[in-house]
Amino acid sequence: MSSTPIEFRNYGYQAVEAARYIGQGFAVTSDHSNRSPITVQYPYEKILSSERFRGRIHFEFDKCIACEVRVRVCPINLPIVDWILLKDIKKKRLRSYSIDFGICIFCGNCVEYCPTNCLSMTEEYELSSYDRHELNHDQMALGRLPLSTTQDASIQVASTSTN
Repeated sequence: MSSTPIEFRNYGYQAVEAARYIGQGFAVTSDHSNRSPITVQYPYEKILSSERFRGRIHFEFDKCIACEVRVRVCPINLPIVDWILLKDIKKKRLRSYSIDFGICIFCGNCVEYCPTNCLSMTEEYELSSYDRHELNHDQMALGRLPLSTTQDASIQVASTSTN
């Protein structure tokens, strides 16, 4: 019979402990309800990419000297460089250049090691398509100037500042 008051005392401690945990949960919930939402309505709002973001590669055909450094430094040997040798001046001339963005890992080695800076990374990240063959870009598609998120008038740029 002496164990009954001990059981009631343990029950009381457990009830107080459960109420404390419920109170902590309510405190976390009320803290989160006072914060501003971080969800972005994607097609209509876009977050600015960081300064060092590695997006689609931009290629300037006129600057390229067909040295093939970008093919050697690529970890997956991805860029396809086709060139012809001009025997009269003993120089290579670029015929075509292509990258398959379905395979590219966007490491940036090709941009970093290019001696003439004919490659650059853009802030363009919307490269998805329904057909994987559309991700194979030749020099014409790579030479297209990228659309900047900040210059598109139909899109609101979401602010990334935190309070």
